[in-house]
Amino acid sequence: MLLREEYLSKIRGFYDSDLIKILVGIRRCGKSVILNQIINELKEKRKIDENHIIFINFEFIEYEDLLDYRKLNKYVKDKIIDSKMYYLFLDEVQNVDQFEKVINSLRASIKNISIFLTGSNSKMLSDELSSVLSGRYVLFNINPLSYKEYVSLTNKDGKDLDTFLDYAKWGGLPNRCEFTNEIDIKNYLHSVYDSIILRDVVKRLNLKDTILFDMILQYLIETTGREFSADNIIKYLNKENKNISNETLYNYIDALCKALIIKKVYRYDIAGRGILKTLNKYYVTDLGIAQIKNNNPEFRNYIVLENIVYNELINRNYEVYIGKTKNGEVDFLAKKDGNIKYIQVTYEMKDNSTIEREFGAFASIEDNYPKYVISLDKIDLSRDGITHLNLIDFLLNDEF
Repeated sequence: MLLREEYLSKIRGFYDSDLIKILVGIRRCGKSVILNQIINELKEKRKIDENHIIFINFEFIEYEDLLDYRKLNKYVKDKIIDSKMYYLFLDEVQNVDQFEKVINSLRASIKNISIFLTGSNSKMLSDELSSVLSGRYVLFNINPLSYKEYVSLTNKDGKDLDTFLDYAKWGGLPNRCEFTNEIDIKNYLHSVYDSIILRDVVKRLNLKDTILFDMILQYLIETTGREFSADNIIKYLNKENKNISNETLYNYIDALCKALIIKKVYRYDIAGRGILKTLNKYYVTDLGIAQIKNNNPEFRNYIVLENIVYNELINRNYEVYIGKTKNGEVDFLAKKDGNIKYIQVTYEMKDNSTIEREFGAFASIEDNYPKYVISLDKIDLSRDGITHLNLIDFLLNDEF
């Protein structure tokens, strides 16, 4: 089993905190595995008695009775029989209607309890949950496997281009690595996607036309990395004899974001030092899901590489924006700890015109923050104080 130390290191400091620990992420990204790794640490390193660890996975039929929040509350309270610390793990807790009442009740009435929750759907990210828990929680975003994690899990040669292309095509959902046949991988990814749509989107929005929803997602995936235009989507749908209002379109896109299938990226005005709320872009959380939902033969090229770099920056705790310059834009502006990095991503730079275009994107940026061009080229093309990085090296190297 791959130890997901990147996340464990962030959560460890909260093991005994009275803040509610919430792990959110797209379905099948590995949240349950991380919970089990926390439990193993508590048992093996902290020597916590098994009776002081309460684990409930609400996708298991043996816990079906506990989907009633009153029964869940009683079940947990009956387990707590002394003054030592108890550790409560509720996996896929969004399946419990009004689970927030249980969490608030336990936290208010029991002082020796540390609560961990996982969830996959929009309710875990809702304003309603934030207001009910009113700041008494800490949120951890769990993502599919990074490339480095994928290499560790599969024991493949991370430097090998075929290894990278497999990751770029089929993404980082851990269980898909169990399959080597493309048909099996596709079937698995379709099952994950269907479960997301049926449980996290259709039910929430009470959708009547799932085909329309699917078409919107497909359009967003095929235009990943391009400026978003509601008018263009509506025109595209009209040609397919599908009519939709602006309001409905934005509701569908919001549902996709809250189901964690896609992520919205805002533009940042580099000269004006401010976030812009218009002409944002969308990137997909997992490239395997994107692969099964698009029909664009060029999708696996520069768009995929941009998406991979975006996901990697998010994994490394950067705030990521599209950088608007005076004359155009740079692919990403990444902020962390008060520092900024500017990043261009391209597939390969085989001729001078491509080199000039990618390095020239930084020309109108007047500050001295680091600038990078990332591509699959193996030759170092750094120039004019701008660093060129090989994409695979970037993904395997922790220092950036």
